[in-house]
Amino acid sequence: MPVRVLVVDDSNFFQHRLKDIINEHPDLKVIGIASNGREAVEKAAELKPDIITMDFEMPVMDGVTAIKHIMANRKVPILMFSSLTYEGAKITLDALAAGALDFIPKDFAEVSRSSEVLKKKLHERLITLAGVSARLSPAAPVPVADPKPTATTAITHLRTSVPTAPPITAKPAALVDENKSTAPDNYRLKNKPKILVIGASTGGPVALAEVLIALPANFPLPIVLVQHMPENFTKAFAERLNKQCKIQVREAVDGDQLQPGLALLAPGGKQLMLDKRNGGSVRVLPDDDRVTYKPSLDITFGSAANTYADKVLGVVLTGMGSDGCKGAGLLKQCGSSLWSQDEASCVIYGMPMAVARAGFSDKVLSLKDIGPRLVREVM
Repeated sequence: MPVRVLVVDDSNFFQHRLKDIINEHPDLKVIGIASNGREAVEKAAELKPDIITMDFEMPVMDGVTAIKHIMANRKVPILMFSSLTYEGAKITLDALAAGALDFIPKDFAEVSRSSEVLKKKLHERLITLAGVSARLSPAAPVPVADPKPTATTAITHLRTSVPTAPPITAKPAALVDENKSTAPDNYRLKNKPKILVIGASTGGPVALAEVLIALPANFPLPIVLVQHMPENFTKAFAERLNKQCKIQVREAVDGDQLQPGLALLAPGGKQLMLDKRNGGSVRVLPDDDRVTYKPSLDITFGSAANTYADKVLGVVLTGMGSDGCKGAGLLKQCGSSLWSQDEASCVIYGMPMAVARAGFSDKVLSLKDIGPRLVREVM
């Protein structure tokens, strides 16, 4: 049976182009169209779709308000179509906080010409998210880093240093046992870290907020955040986190100093690396076309391994794919510590599962436990 999709958009053109594109996939079927938020709420209750695509700006009722009403009635995965502007980013972050699982750029040019890239991305995203229950907030030494690091040198090192993680199929029994274990937890960090690096993708904005809100203003470590997001979104996301958290959060700028209680968010469309000079700083580098993710957790983890060796605590949160796995391997070779989010609390159990399956995760934790555990282990 195909995945049943409800399309919500006030543009007649966009409605029908989306319907045609979605229906091209044999495992997807548009079962209804709504032209405003109120109609979306009614049709979601009536048709009970497997997934909803949602516009953000509509008459009668906007997309964020519609999401709140829909989620209050019945939890259903929602994919937002978002404008790639600063204002669009703020609205999209509101939608994610309200219960939407992910977003995709709303590009009329791509839709008009039925871009194959858009088709592939949309089809994959819909099928993946439709299988997810919507969640409300709820070794060998690594060579010394080049004094002038580049994304290209980091990529080359990552490709030759760590084997690719095994393909992800099902959750291994060892992880099932750990997640369900009632045995006393005697785990402690083996080394006192000098920096905390956290990475995430799908579901990450809500997950990162939950982790960081738990940290006190006097948290003793500098923090680097890598969230898969497009340009313009990371500035709005950093500002939102800064208002929510006791620690300081801001989008990283090339040359920013690492400071205790300060979280620097990697800018969308660029790569972030670490530099030992001046007591520790960040380098924000132009994108490299060979890297899929911009920013990439692999790049930042690899740089952290080169810079801080065994004094890094890496945390991998919810997200599609396996970004971070190769970089995690470098951290483990240096003796650093890795934590990963458990399957039950992930929106998408991809990135953390890749790390756990490769044997790089020292501790698998529920999202609600990660922030308090950081305070317990580090303070």
